[in-house]
This record gives sequence, structure tokens and C-alpha cells, in this order.
Amino acid sequence: MESHLLIVSLIFFCFFSSALSSSVVTHLPGFQGPLPFYLETGYVEVDEEHGGEFFYYFIESENKPAEDPLLLWLTGGPRCSAFSGLVLEIGPLKFVTAEYNGSLPSLVYHPYSWTKVANVIFLDSPLGSGFSYARKDEGYDVNDASWSEQTYKFLIQWLVEHPQFISNPLYISGDSYAGKIVPMVAKRILDGIDEGKEPLLNLQGYLIGNPVTGGKVDKNSQIPYAHNMGIISDDLFEMTQRSCVGQDYRTPTKPQCAKCLESFDNFYSEINPCHILEMSCGPDKEANHLHRRMHATSDKRNLKQNLHFFQPPPFPDLSCRTYAYVLLYYWANTNTVRKVLDIKQGTIKEWLRCNFNLPYTQGFGSNIDYHLSLLQRGYRALVYSGDHDFMIPFSGTRQWIKSLNSSIVQNWRSWFVDGQVAGYTMTYSNNLTFATVKGAGHTAPEYKPKECQTMISRWTANAPL
Repeated sequence: MESHLLIVSLIFFCFFSSALSSSVVTHLPGFQGPLPFYLETGYVEVDEEHGGEFFYYFIESENKPAEDPLLLWLTGGPRCSAFSGLVLEIGPLKFVTAEYNGSLPSLVYHPYSWTKVANVIFLDSPLGSGFSYARKDEGYDVNDASWSEQTYKFLIQWLVEHPQFISNPLYISGDSYAGKIVPMVAKRILDGIDEGKEPLLNLQGYLIGNPVTGGKVDKNSQIPYAHNMGIISDDLFEMTQRSCVGQDYRTPTKPQCAKCLESFDNFYSEINPCHILEMSCGPDKEANHLHRRMHATSDKRNLKQNLHFFQPPPFPDLSCRTYAYVLLYYWANTNTVRKVLDIKQGTIKEWLRCNFNLPYTQGFGSNIDYHLSLLQRGYRALVYSGDHDFMIPFSGTRQWIKSLNSSIVQNWRSWFVDGQVAGYTMTYSNNLTFATVKGAGHTAPEYKPKECQTMISRWTANAPL
């Protein structure tokens, strides 16, 4: 086995030069005692011209790391840190949501982590996300194509330094806007395999949650979803359907259509689009840096001198889910934390959960062709949706899946966890599984962690949901 891995490493080195630095983290500030799992952090150079490096958190499977799948996890935004995915969604750590008193926020072990069944790389990408950085400003001017290409380069470089995982089943994964990028990365890997550069990469497929497609279905599906959920009236729905027929709702050209969409936007703005049943806590200040600058917070007087603060986000009500988002900011901008994570000094002055200050070109092009290319070659796909997400409604996701024109292997049925309905699922002849997560919002594992862990455990084991 060792000789096989050596040969694989040599093959990879023939095509790629490695530029990786990493550290093993055994303790984290805010967590009591040693970490009960293997955590590694590090950097990989992905843009030599502009000095761009991706930062990552790697957590080994808590089950059988030598055999379990390897998941590359991308977080959406674009430019939300993968640390969100780690501590808010699928990782083995959670913040204690307690009123902030100026001390370091506390972390606890999260039992419903996906690392129970998989090795997971949480990747800060594209450049400018989390602790990923570029030494030249031009490196931050990115788009869908450069993000996916640099992610592909990262993965190859990372596997050069971690050859023990080359033979593990590989899945590219992510949610929200990353749902648009994941199939692009998987297709880039497939192209590399076809070119003979990475014939030994064990790509098995991809998985995406409440995913953006980049097509008009994302926005257009919000209208019927709002009508079905009782958010807009019959009259507004019917008028929108008549006046906007054939239109892309993102760029309406007919005045009557634009007027209807303005009325719709008013209703949309009144509720929490991430989960229509949860309280609206105002804009996510940590996800919109421009809004944060308009508000001051009295918590600044409690800060210790070893914090990198510019304009800390104000705390919402303690009962708001977004309260934990602000705790991330205070934790990640602490010098002691940065030292433990081995963050390169002078690279990121202020860590943001989501950084929307840097340029990013979001194309309107749909990624459906990438799905088709992968599925037609037999790769597996899991597409899941929290069914109370208003941003990317499950009905729109179901619509574009239907457009792939694959026959149904198993029609709409319930799937269960602990004897209770956890959602509904369909499977298709192209190896695609679609699943709703009942009661979940935009980032489904954040709302229904046990159900989503069960879902991923069954799916990666090739078992029915």
C-alpha cells in the first residue's frame, strides 16, 4: 500500500509543484480540553502571479479516515468563510449562544457532524474569503471560472501533500452560491482525468444544498413558492404570472411586470428569507459589511487589546439565530485564535464571515450543462433543499432537476429519522438523488443537523435515504 501511494505521489509531482504550509491544531481557544478529532489548518498557493493563497481547515473522519469519503466543502456568498460551514453547519464544533460579555466565545463539541462519516476539507474560497488572501489587489478580482479553476488547483496541490487520501472516494460539496461552483469544479476534475493528468483521482460525484444555478429559475421560483406558502395573494400571483410571462424576473423589461415584482419584493423584505418561519432579525450585518458601518456597538468598550476590530457588527436579539454569526467575528479576530490557527501575519486585517467588499463577477449563465456532463458520465449527485428556504426554493430546484430529462427510478416518497418524516425524496436513473429536509432553511444542516447527518451517512454509503 505504501509503495502504491509513493507511486501516486510521484505521478502527481510530475504535473504539479506543491506550495503548501500546514499546522496540526490540538487545542482551540474557547474549547475545553484537547480537540476530540484531528484538525489541520494551512495554506495552498493558487495564484502565483498575484500571491494568492487559499486557507483551509481539514478534519479527519472520526470513523475510518483511511476508508471514508473525502469531501471538499465550499461555502456560498460568494465569499463567505468555510468556517461558517464548520461551526454553523456540518463540522464537529458549535458556538455556545450566550450573551457576549467581552470574553472569548465558547465552543462545544457538535455530535451531528459530517466528520462522523467523512474526511472534510473546509476551504476559504474564493480569494478574500475568511483567511484566504492575495498579496496583490488584482488577485481579488475573481469570477465563477477563476474560483472553480483555483479550487481545482488547490485540491491537486493538497492531495500531493496528503497522498494517503488519493484513493478515498472524492465528493465536491457545498451550498447556496457554492452550489453553482461545485459542479464546475467536479467537471474540471473530470476534464483532468480525461486528459490523463489525474487518472487516479477517485471522483465519485458531488452534493449541493439549496443550490444556486445561475439561471432564471432561482429568482422566478420565488413567486410561486411565496404564493403556495401564503405570503402573497392570489391576485398578485396571477397578475405577476400574466405580466411577466417569458421574462427573467431578475431583469424585467415590461413596466407592469416590474411593478408586480416591486410589490413582491416588499413582501419578501418583511420576513426572514433564509427560513420563512423564523423571526426576522434585520439584515445579516456580518454578511453585509456596508450595513455594519452604519451602526455602532457598545460592546467595543469590553474588547481586549489583542482584538483586530474595525467596526464590530451589532448583536441582534439573543433569540436570533444570527447572534451566533457575530460570535464568529469576535472569535476569529482574536490574536490568540489567529496564533493557534497559524494565520500569516499581515494577510487579513479584519476577518468577516462574509466579505462582499471585494469585486466578484456573477454571471447569469446557468450551470445545468455541468450537471449534464457529470451525470451522463455516471457520477453520483445529491441535491438537498431545506423546504422553508425562500431564497432558493426547493420548487425551483425540483424544476431544473426535471429539465435534465432523466427518468424516475423511485418516485416521491418520505424519508425518516427516528421514525419521523425528515423530508421527501426522489431518485433518478442518472444517479441523482433529490431530497427535501422538512422544516430546514437555506443552509439545511444548520437547522436540522441530525436529519442531515443521517442523510449524508446513508447517501455516501449508497443506501436509500
